[in-house]
Amino acid sequence: MSKVAQLAATPAFLALRAALEAYQARLIAETIAIQQIAAPTFEESARAEYVRARFAAMPALDPSSLCIDDLYNVYACLRGNDPSLPALLVSAHTDTVFSRQTPLSVRQTAENICGAGIGDNSLGVAALLAAAELLSQSAISLPADVWFVANSREEGLGNLDGIRAVHARLGKRLGHAIVIEGMALGHVYIGGIAVKRLRIACQTEGGHSWLHFGRPSAIHHLMRLGAQIAALRPPESPRSTYNIGVIEGGRSVNSIADRAALLLDLRSETREGLAALERSVLNLIDLNRTNGVQFEVSTVGDRPSGSIPRSHPLAQLAHETLSYLGIQPTFEHGSTDANALLANGLPTITIGITRGGNAHREDEFIEIEPIRDGIWQLLLLIGAAAALPARAS
Repeated sequence: MSKVAQLAATPAFLALRAALEAYQARLIAETIAIQQIAAPTFEESARAEYVRARFAAMPALDPSSLCIDDLYNVYACLRGNDPSLPALLVSAHTDTVFSRQTPLSVRQTAENICGAGIGDNSLGVAALLAAAELLSQSAISLPADVWFVANSREEGLGNLDGIRAVHARLGKRLGHAIVIEGMALGHVYIGGIAVKRLRIACQTEGGHSWLHFGRPSAIHHLMRLGAQIAALRPPESPRSTYNIGVIEGGRSVNSIADRAALLLDLRSETREGLAALERSVLNLIDLNRTNGVQFEVSTVGDRPSGSIPRSHPLAQLAHETLSYLGIQPTFEHGSTDANALLANGLPTITIGITRGGNAHREDEFIEIEPIRDGIWQLLLLIGAAAALPARAS
């Protein structure tokens, strides 16, 4: 019998499972309540206050640990039996890709819940709160401290600054970490892909569309560059991708644009692959520099890479947990808060709570039925990971 199966069969965890059965409706309601609080990256304060209030209502959490830092990261700790053991970090990001103007209407059926940010990451934050509440109310006694943290700045240009600050604050106390995402149940992310985000700005003299026709236009030149970038064919191995996500510039429809810029997302499974892709883009920029046309490139995001092997005890616990639940585990590499933790040498996995789709769209949706298994997976993983030796390898 696996360690996870043995843990699930203990009286304390059998009671926890029964408590979870009665918690389902509350969890779904909380997911929607969190989704209704707008939280664009850099503007997570309202969600942070919601999480802080929820943690404060859990008396078993150490009140001296509860706080919000300057980046709107919210911290709370469930103390373990042995304070000398390395702590377990369990985190979920609060921010979304959506602006404050995005409609937050929700559609719910018996099978699905649909709404902007419902899975990424409203469900993740609700799962974090559920785990903290259920464990703190149970008779379970964990060996090590468990830090529950709702962190900011995971999306877009947040550059993982939230989780970086968490690691700077807690890193010396931590032995392992579990990052929660709302979707991708059954997938275990054991590696963070390398990501770089560039702002490419073009500047020209500009002028009047009729009087100065023929002068260089920043928009025209940027569009040419964008088309050349879109024609790049990165290698299949290491897998590398690009995306022009934002374009801005110009003054009016009858003005030759004197400035324009785009935001470019570059990703690769390896640092070397990312560097090669970036060089290809920079070479294209050099080819487009002409008299009267200036390009400026600045880095606006840099996500480090890192990984643990499939054989790592933390990865194996995730595999055992999903297998125990009858879910086929799939090991993956992706871009999550785990990137920053792995790059700092902290063994970390990222897991999902349910299945869903249309991430980063207003019609994002999650499936209701798998959520119970997803939360049970999280609770078992926390129980097992809190007993791992320091920085198990």
